[in-house]
Amino acid sequence: MSSTTARAGRLDCYLRLTRLNKPIGIFLVVWPMLWALWLAADGVPDMWVLFVFVAGAVLMRSAGCVMNDFADRKIDGYVTRTRERPLATGEVSAREALGVFAVLCLLAFGLVLTLDPATIALSVVAVGLAVLYPFTKRATHWPQMFLGAAFGWAVPMAFTAESGGVSIGGWVLFVATLIWALIYDTFYAMVDRDDDLKIGVKSTAVLWGSRDRAIIGGFQALFYGLLVGVGLIFSLGLAYYLGLFAAVAMSLYHQWLTRERDRASCFKAFMQHNYLGGLIFAGLAIDLALG
Repeated sequence: MSSTTARAGRLDCYLRLTRLNKPIGIFLVVWPMLWALWLAADGVPDMWVLFVFVAGAVLMRSAGCVMNDFADRKIDGYVTRTRERPLATGEVSAREALGVFAVLCLLAFGLVLTLDPATIALSVVAVGLAVLYPFTKRATHWPQMFLGAAFGWAVPMAFTAESGGVSIGGWVLFVATLIWALIYDTFYAMVDRDDDLKIGVKSTAVLWGSRDRAIIGGFQALFYGLLVGVGLIFSLGLAYYLGLFAAVAMSLYHQWLTRERDRASCFKAFMQHNYLGGLIFAGLAIDLALG
């Protein structure tokens, strides 16, 4: 094997380890972060703050994927969807993965150091959540809530960086983001439920069983109720609520799509939350632009 081929193979391995070849997770972090930045700035935010947060989201989502694979390295081989991950196959060692995680976190922290001290302090919590989340599926059936906290922590950070603090509306948006992650990650967990039951991995999909879609529906209602609350707190107008209406229609479609609970449909419902987050942002950004 030539050195060029070897380097290309190594690059592919790192792309799969950090999931940069599958950017859905980046979008699921970025959309709520953009909601928060636009609300905190009452429109287009500071361009440097926007760059730091987008770049930081890419880096920290990648770091979170590495830590997740490190935590799951001994069980991923038993799950259909994850058996080809680099740590599960032995293409990457555990020590090497921890090194990649550390480098990604340091790069993200270097970006945050250009912001204010309060945002820097909140970034430490973000790293802690990124480390904690992958291990929660061994201790609780609610790891999706911890994922929501890890992904959603960009919301209070964005408010702090752009406006100097987190308002009540900012915390309401954080809770909404946490609930949103609980919804889409339960659809994701429904893909792996059969494998998880065999190996003893916990999730909301395992906990809720045949009640999964009904409980998801309840959390969908709560999510949109919280976003209506955000609209009222920030005095948002028609364009914002039209965006919410379109997102509600998509959520209703997801309920219909997953009625048979087959793997492909549940995975499709999960993936489409990227578009759902974009619809909400589009309504919000247009509304703020119109004043």
